[in-house]
Amino acid sequence: MSGRCRGGTLTVRILLVSDVHANLEALEACLAVIPEHDLLVNLGDVVGYNASPNEVCERLQAMKGLIVRGNHDRACSGLTDLNEFNPIAALSAYWTRNTLSPDNLEWLRELRPGPLRRDGLPGVEFVHGSPRDEDEYLLNPSAAEISLRLPNHLGRIFFGHTHVQGGFVLENGKTRPVALRFERSTGVAKLKVPLGSGARYLINPGSVGQPRDGDWRAAFALYDDSPGSVTFYRVPYELQQAQERIYAAGLPERLAVRLGHGR
Repeated sequence: MSGRCRGGTLTVRILLVSDVHANLEALEACLAVIPEHDLLVNLGDVVGYNASPNEVCERLQAMKGLIVRGNHDRACSGLTDLNEFNPIAALSAYWTRNTLSPDNLEWLRELRPGPLRRDGLPGVEFVHGSPRDEDEYLLNPSAAEISLRLPNHLGRIFFGHTHVQGGFVLENGKTRPVALRFERSTGVAKLKVPLGSGARYLINPGSVGQPRDGDWRAAFALYDDSPGSVTFYRVPYELQQAQERIYAAGLPERLAVRLGHGR
């Protein structure tokens, strides 16, 4: 892993993407504007819901980053059954399983579950749901605090799964959300958030392929480990084209409609 030397110390910039969910148009839009970085980390759910699973798998394989297994990666590759999915998610997972090429199915099956760590990045780990459970949804401070106080886990944890950009911070004994205040616009937006050295963080870059925080634009983030900051991005993409792929594939209409609402 490469890095930069700043004041005699090696520093690293990590491009964080998550929950691409087979949305090729959203992924390509993000990759067109990504900043300079030293390492790509994908926090899981490469596939599911949207209609370009093979193209997205191949695009991410070519980038040679670190990828955490997500619950849809597990289900769509046949490692688990679909009983815990709602009917629409189950239908899309079944369609994905039958659409993926044999090579991409095997690649998904070989993805490792979190927590994952990387040599040269002390104090950092990567998960899909939470450090406790790859399927756990961290949606409120009380759930987040349990993970932030776990022994043997690290001070900066990057997670996905919720499709909500932001996260949580444990500081001075209290856990609170990391609040984001993007200006409402139709273009590319970014917001830099400094990370305090004495605090513990759970950071979610948001979902590339199916945001659920009320903003339809694709989401990703860049972590800079020195002095410590995360820059969050929102990127418009060819929404109608992604929706038309869903319709053409015969996937549930709801999957196309929700993309426009960011829910």
